[in-house]
Amino acid sequence: MFVGTCSDAGKSVINAAFCRIFKQDGYTPAPFKAQNMSLNSYATPEGDEMGRAQVVQAEACGVPPHTDMNPVLLKPTTDMGSQVILHGRPVGNISARDYFGGELRKEMLFREVTGAFDRLAQKYTPIVMEGAGSISELNLKQRDITNMRMALHANAATYLIADIDRGGVFGSVYGTIALLDPEERALVKGIIINKFRGDISLFEDGKRLLEELTGVPVVGVIPYFRDIQIEEEDSVALDMKNNSYREGKINVAIILLKRMSNFTDFDVLEKDERFNPYYTQSIDEIDRADIILLPGSKNTIGDLKDLRSKRITEAIVRNYKAGKKVIGICGGGIR
Repeated sequence: MFVGTCSDAGKSVINAAFCRIFKQDGYTPAPFKAQNMSLNSYATPEGDEMGRAQVVQAEACGVPPHTDMNPVLLKPTTDMGSQVILHGRPVGNISARDYFGGELRKEMLFREVTGAFDRLAQKYTPIVMEGAGSISELNLKQRDITNMRMALHANAATYLIADIDRGGVFGSVYGTIALLDPEERALVKGIIINKFRGDISLFEDGKRLLEELTGVPVVGVIPYFRDIQIEEEDSVALDMKNNSYREGKINVAIILLKRMSNFTDFDVLEKDERFNPYYTQSIDEIDRADIILLPGSKNTIGDLKDLRSKRITEAIVRNYKAGKKVIGICGGGIR
């Protein structure tokens, strides 16, 4: 199992890498993430819905994607609530308070996710598991169905991934491990330092110090890479993308919505050097664009109100009347 000190530490990429490594070594692996929270989803061959990262990981394993690989998917509709997808099918909307505060519900969901894991484990070996966010969120730990509780169920060899590019790697790694219960700490077999820039040999002292602090070996330091593309689950990744006009390109302004659905649909534009896609709510940047894209939303009315309050809708209409191409997808295509 690959877990993290934080969100966007690189768990999905490393999980996919090990899925392929195990397949190349002659095993029959399959991916698993008990619960995803993402507005980016994928329709399986059966027509069910699951997280996109596990689909990429299934492809790395050479097996068809199935909702047992991601039995619970939460799709945020507001800051306080989400649609719950269970085994690929929506079962209703629920507030964060009710979701995380309902003990009976969480126990029911834990039975569902462990059942999905157990079914996979009967067909594939090994199961390459992925955690979510940080594993040391103490206020949520007793309701956990994704991280160390799942690792304990599977008795999984667990590897902690830390993003050194963010800074504070010593504190985040040491603190994460220190806050684990003894039985959880016993599962942690190694630390992986991800997104290292520069000469890796310069981190030898860092490895030694981390090992002395935690009692856990640093099993790998992974260089910062720009040529591996796995669709992000978390919209926090949009903060790392380009958000401005560039001369000499076909500039595509993608309207940045609070509850944007499937923003990874636009990743294809980043692969074509003719285009410069950027996510924005700046009227100036919208006015400068050659093409304006309105994405889908998980909260169409709420996002439309937000755009109207900032007069972004006026800018879109003005540019459309001036002859610019405006393209709407899903909820973004509603007139």
